[in-house]
Parts: sequence; C-alpha cells; structure tokens
Amino acid sequence: MSRICDLTGKGYMNGHNVSNSNVKTKRKFYPNLKLKKFYIPEEDKWITLKVSTSAIKTISKNGITACINKFVKKGSI
Repeated sequence: MSRICDLTGKGYMNGHNVSNSNVKTKRKFYPNLKLKKFYIPEEDKWITLKVSTSAIKTISKNGITACINKFVKKGSI
C-alpha cells in the first residue's frame, strides 16, 4: 500500500535523523494519512479514500464533490 494521498497526491519527504554527535542518517517523513469514508449524494453511494488530514479539513470546508472536481481539474487525480 503506497503512502500517498488519493486527492492531493502528497507523499513522503526525505530527510535525516540527527544524533547527539551530529551524525546524519537518512529517513523518510510520511504524510498524516487516514482511511475515510465519504458519502456522495449525487451518486447516492459511499467511497473510501486514503486522504491526508489537511485534505479532510478541505473536504469538510468545501464539500466532497467540490474537492473531487477541483482536484480532477487540477490533475491530481
């Protein structure tokens, strides 16, 4: 299962763990993803998406259909 947001396309970032002696080892910073069910009233069905928490906030503000249309138009989906 890839750790990528279904709507925004957010993925991991690369970085370093830095020890007390300032030795740097590579690591990944993953986005905060959640599995969430959304109801689409136009199609009268539920869909399950793996979305980041920032995308959940955007969906709750604008609505699921507006967000899906926005991200399709933008090319993220």
